[in-house]
Formats: sequence, structure tokens, C-alpha cells
Amino acid sequence: MISPVFIMIAVFIGVAALVGGVMIMMREKPVSRVEDRLDVLTGKSTFSDSVDVDQSITKQSQGSGFFDEFLQKYGNLSRFIEQSDTGITVSKLVAISAFLMTGGFVVCLVLDMHIGIIPFFVGGAGSLPLLWVWNKRRKRFKQFATQLPDAMEMLARALRAGQSLQFGFQMIAEEMPAPISQEFGRVFEEQNLGIALDDSLADMTERIPNLDLKFFATAVILQRQTGGDLAEILDKIGELIRERFRIWGQVQALTGEGRLSGAVLLALPVVLFFVIFYLNPGYVKPLFTDPLGKKMLFGAIVMQILGAVAIKKIITIEV
Repeated sequence: MISPVFIMIAVFIGVAALVGGVMIMMREKPVSRVEDRLDVLTGKSTFSDSVDVDQSITKQSQGSGFFDEFLQKYGNLSRFIEQSDTGITVSKLVAISAFLMTGGFVVCLVLDMHIGIIPFFVGGAGSLPLLWVWNKRRKRFKQFATQLPDAMEMLARALRAGQSLQFGFQMIAEEMPAPISQEFGRVFEEQNLGIALDDSLADMTERIPNLDLKFFATAVILQRQTGGDLAEILDKIGELIRERFRIWGQVQALTGEGRLSGAVLLALPVVLFFVIFYLNPGYVKPLFTDPLGKKMLFGAIVMQILGAVAIKKIITIEV
């Protein structure tokens, strides 16, 4: 009979090889639009070869299925890291994950953990860097959303003062804090390199998947094509964002009890399982050895997942 330790070592080697393959595939960083423009200016490539036309902002928000949206958000790991503004590369992130997985596997062997817990422990240790990047990305998006109303008002005041839209972008980049100053400053720099404003705004909406930002980009593109008072439109967008934040705060206050109850109900079985496993491992051993215990454990995991989905649906209210 094959030893469980040998099986776990073989599984670990396979996972490490998979991580290494992903790191090699993602090592090549795609050339950005700015680098394409610099190649055109230096004569290394032609304009038709370096610039590809993106879809309009309005088309991007229509007709995309769940799978397409999932790939846009999480399929591109390099874009995912770029959105977090952590400064880490894909290869470093994968290397850190592999190192933590190795350390977690060694800890499991030293502590002589049960074979059923080792995959979860090793996988949880390897996912810590990705969770850290995800948390940084989420905080950055949230901070950008809170800064957007002030940026709309500043841009509207600049337009009423007779300044150009590009000057308004520069003013936001110089006078407002990150992350909104970084994004608008990048659009301003792309304008200086000769990139079309529509393409720059489309790139910004891809880097920052914010619905209000898409409204702003669409309004700017339509105003350039049809005309109109852009300053008034920006004031309306800023007022709409502030009103949405006010309603969202009320929703968060009303659903606070449900969110806390959901967290307790979902965490209690898991915490209780590990506590009992630490105090009396033989008591929970039948869940991994007995056929009925395995079915009960699988059923408990499925019910936990269904309960989490149900609670999420109840407490999530789109504003």
C-alpha cells in the first residue's frame, strides 16, 4: 500500500510544477499602449500595427455574460495586480505563494496533521498573497469611488473657468491624492503622447471597473461627438454619486445585523471543528475514515456553501 506521505509529496510536486508553469507563461508582460506610441514615434513600428481599436464604453457594458465578466475581472493576473497598485510582479507573487505552500506543507509534516487537512492548510497558505493583493485592490477601488465626486466638481469648475478638459485632468492629477490622481494623471500623460482621448478613457475604465466612471467616460465621448454643456453633466454625475453613497450608507446600517449574524453562523461550525480536532482528534476522526462520516462531512460543506450564498443574497442590495 502506498504511504500517505508519499502521496502528499507527489501532490505537492505536481502543484509546484503547475505554479512554475503558470509563472513562466505569465512572465512576458504585454506591451502597453504608451509603449506602442513610443515605438511609432521612434520608427520601430507603424501606427496601424501598434494601435488596435477598442470597443466603445457603451458596448463594453452590454452583452457580456457571467463568464466574460469573470475573465475580465480575474482572468488577467497582471491586470489584477496592476489594479491593486502594490508594485509586485506576477513572478514574485507566484514565487511567494509557492514558498508559503512549501512552508505550510513542511509544518503539516512536522505537526503530523491528518491527511485530510493537509490540502486545505497548504492551499490556504498559498492563497494568502493573492488575498492580500485582492484586499489592496478592493481598498483602492473604494477610495477611488469616494474621490470621484470631488474630481467631477473640480473638473466642472475648470471647464466653467474656460480651461480645457486636458487641463482639468492635469489639475486633478496635481491637486488630488492617490489613487484618482494617478489614473487621471496617466490619461493626461497619454494625451501628451498623442493617444486619442476615447482610447485613454476606455483604458481607464478597464483599470478601474467603476460604473460612475463609465458614466463619466461616456458623457465625455458623447459631448465630443454631439456637443453640449459638459460642466453641467459632470455636476449631475457628482450629485448622483453622492446621493448613491448616502443611500448605500443607509442600506449598510439596516443590513448590519444580518451581516454580523451571517458571519457568526458561517464561522461557528469551522471554528468549532478545529477546536474539537485540537482537543480530541479521535472524536472527529470518523469523519475522514468512516464512509458515513465522509458523506456527512461532504453534506456539511455543501450546506455551508448554500447557506453562505443564501445569506449573501439576502444582505446584498444593489444601490
